Amino acid sequence: MTAWSKHWPAPAKINRFLHITGQRPDGYHQLQTLFQFIEPVDQLDFRVTADGNIARTGGLAGLPAADDLVVKAARALQREARVTAGARIHLQKRIPTGGGLGGGSSDAATTLVALDHLWGTHLGEARLQALAIGLGADVPVFIRGHAAWAEGVGDVLTLVAVDRPWLVVVDPGVPVSTKAVFTDAKLTRHGAHITIRGFESGLGRNDCESVVRRRFPQIGAALDSLGAYSPGMLTGTGGCLFAGFETQEAAQRAAAGVEALGDVWVCRPWNQSPLLDRLQAEKGH
Repeated sequence: MTAWSKHWPAPAKINRFLHITGQRPDGYHQLQTLFQFIEPVDQLDFRVTADGNIARTGGLAGLPAADDLVVKAARALQREARVTAGARIHLQKRIPTGGGLGGGSSDAATTLVALDHLWGTHLGEARLQALAIGLGADVPVFIRGHAAWAEGVGDVLTLVAVDRPWLVVVDPGVPVSTKAVFTDAKLTRHGAHITIRGFESGLGRNDCESVVRRRFPQIGAALDSLGAYSPGMLTGTGGCLFAGFETQEAAQRAAAGVEALGDVWVCRPWNQSPLLDRLQAEKGH
């Protein structure tokens, strides 16, 4: 058994906008969105073992290890690379669940990237991406580790470098089921296509907002309260929401004004994931 390899980050993400542009015959929705990475950041520690077992500690209370995307990711990599080694994985959760921040997907991506390195499988980004899409639509962008314009079902990625406004992020503490939103009969499924230039000129919305407002009035009220300071938007299907500001001071004033809405924090989005920084530091040793 090797020593622990610690502090592998799994950042949250936001969708700067989210358009649902169609639905495929298999039921998957086609979309356009722009991903950036934000705080909070989950942390994963790994220890390579010789027994082939995958053991997870920490993580979400009440979630069986076999159902955790971290374990599923590790086992998928084992199968793909025909690895006989195992791993012990400790997951420290900081990203809210059911908030549209991609915590489970990010944890899965960090597991693939870290174990690909620690097991010495070196599959490369393309093969890791193929594994990632089998785990969830948001996992590939975390593998790439760069802000990305996404189309298809979220798997056709164009890397971008876009503005980094100060954000006020609000978690009202209302978990939202992505499946419930995407299967809602009133969800817009033929939203408009936009271009990156259109986004940069101020276009873009979240097509899930009307459904979430109807199903979860508390989230709608939070959007309205935050909107008094700057236009608020859901990330993903919610329930977390955010608004952008030009300065840290303006963001902090708004955060103080909405602190009663739930957990509120101020941050700036990253165009490069801290996971890439951690991997490069590991390779430099």
